[in-house]
Amino acid sequence: MSAYACIPRRVPLQHAYTIMFDAKNLTDDQVASIKNWAIDGAQLADIQKHIEEDFKIRLTYMDVRFLVLDLGIKIRNLEEEASSEEVNTADEPTVEGSELTEDDIEVIPPTPQGSAPVRVTVDEIARPGVMASGQVTFADGQNGMWYVDEMGRLGIDPDTEGYRPTELDLKSFQGELQRVMEPR
Repeated sequence: MSAYACIPRRVPLQHAYTIMFDAKNLTDDQVASIKNWAIDGAQLADIQKHIEEDFKIRLTYMDVRFLVLDLGIKIRNLEEEASSEEVNTADEPTVEGSELTEDDIEVIPPTPQGSAPVRVTVDEIARPGVMASGQVTFADGQNGMWYVDEMGRLGIDPDTEGYRPTELDLKSFQGELQRVMEPR
């Protein structure tokens, strides 16, 4: 017997990598089931588990992700939807059936240049996560940063914590902001 008899012989690998799952392998009923799971709020891991249990098809998480993309299924984020519903209900008018019309929107005319007690500057490059940003100095000398977020909402972040500008300062700020943004 040779000294090499104890060493096992290498067996060539038939498949060095796995082949991705093709959405065409699913029946129409299976596709409908996956869509219903997504509509019901199932996340990718849940869909992966359902496919394995119900269809006896074992897929990786990435395969499920690509499958969902191939089928054009949108995964719902229930936590995000719940938080946005809370925000939307707070913004809704209290009278049912009343919606904002163009008559309800107040256009604040820009203040003439030089007469504004509020100074507004615009950042050349907007801060991350916002469409536009800049600095504001109110009539009382308080400073802050203003921004327009990706939803189009205007916000002010004062330098002094807890500072709230007066209603007149806010109106002047909005008018001055319209004036400096008009040429852009």
